[in-house]
Amino acid sequence: MNKSLLILKREYLTRVRKKSFIILTLLVPFLFAGFTVLPAWLAMQDDEEQRTIGVYDASDLFESRLTDTEFTHFNFIDKAEFQVIEQDISTSRFYAVLHVPEDILTSNKARLLSGKQVTFDVKNMIGNKLEDIIEKDKKAVVIEESGIPDLEQKLASTRTNIQLETIKIGQTGEAVKSSTELAMGVGYAAGFIIYMFVFIYGAMVMRGVMEEKSSRIVEVIISSVKPTQLMFGKIVGIGLVGLTQLVFWVVLIFLIATGLQFFLTPDQAEMIQQSQGMMGQAPQIEQNAVLNAIELVGNLNIPLILGSFLFYFLGGFLMYSSLMGAVGAAVDHEEEAQQLMLPVTIPLIFSIIILFPVVKNPEGSLAFWASMFPFTSPVIMMVRVPYGLPMWELLLSMGILVASIYGTIWVAGKIYRTGILMYGKKVNFKEIVKWLFYRN
Repeated sequence: MNKSLLILKREYLTRVRKKSFIILTLLVPFLFAGFTVLPAWLAMQDDEEQRTIGVYDASDLFESRLTDTEFTHFNFIDKAEFQVIEQDISTSRFYAVLHVPEDILTSNKARLLSGKQVTFDVKNMIGNKLEDIIEKDKKAVVIEESGIPDLEQKLASTRTNIQLETIKIGQTGEAVKSSTELAMGVGYAAGFIIYMFVFIYGAMVMRGVMEEKSSRIVEVIISSVKPTQLMFGKIVGIGLVGLTQLVFWVVLIFLIATGLQFFLTPDQAEMIQQSQGMMGQAPQIEQNAVLNAIELVGNLNIPLILGSFLFYFLGGFLMYSSLMGAVGAAVDHEEEAQQLMLPVTIPLIFSIIILFPVVKNPEGSLAFWASMFPFTSPVIMMVRVPYGLPMWELLLSMGILVASIYGTIWVAGKIYRTGILMYGKKVNFKEIVKWLFYRN
């Protein structure tokens, strides 16, 4: 065991001292903050171009009714000028020319002519303005024909916007506010993070084993260390590297998010909130929304979510990295590793494929069986935990995963002991199965 700890310490310290690890660990949180703040900042710095739209209205429905916006102005033209522009768009003095045909009420079609591609915002804005004017005219006709006074106001009063508040009743009968969207977001994020880290650091274990095997360093190492001790130390050491990086990212992102509140002006903070779809209609509404969000987060079972995340993060990593380490020990070249990696990673990839269906229906049969199957449970169970589930399901899934970890480590150890000293032979699955029955 002491030898395994020495290998663990070496793997951990060697990797965390690398400049690439330090730079990546420090850079990612700032990139995350940049992706959050930069779009809003650029939007504030960008002066939108002033545009003039020529309008030829053959229907005579929109004269003086197309109102200008801050950056877009409408200029009505006659038929003669429009025909000249239509023949040669290069003669146009406008950014684009809107042609409204006579039959627009029946065809619901108009044309926007321009010498270059019109932006989405301009096209969408013009279309919305035309739709609003036509709808208003059609409403007026319907109201006039109906003969009902104040029909428009009466119809407007029938519009209803229901705000459905979800309440979660605990086993003790305590009622607390909950958020389906928050549970979905937390579960999806936790499952995806586990998938990414298991894939990245599991592949790191495989490459590390392959490097030691190809350089023949392993021949020297196993003269004093058992192959299983070497594999265990390498897997756990690299796993702790991943966990260290994750913890640093969480702490740094929190500190950066907190620090930004002191450096941003109120206008910048408001713009960032708006870009994230979080800005309310008034300061009081914004404050209530923040307090409500904090309350909803507090109502989640945070200790259970964090504990489950840590368990499935380590469990998924130990299981997949042991198999990937075995693949690295069995092959001599990267090309061979890719062929053997596919069967190992298919369940992990499948768990991402079914992630969204499970988020939509965390109590369905697909979600249940995928959270019990050990090769998909590290990702899928984390999607279900924020929603709340029977404790026996969580414990059963954990128990199956622990048993599977022991099984995969035993299989990986058998493959590792045989393959780590085998050179120059291209292995296949049939050969690897034989290794499992060798007496070492």
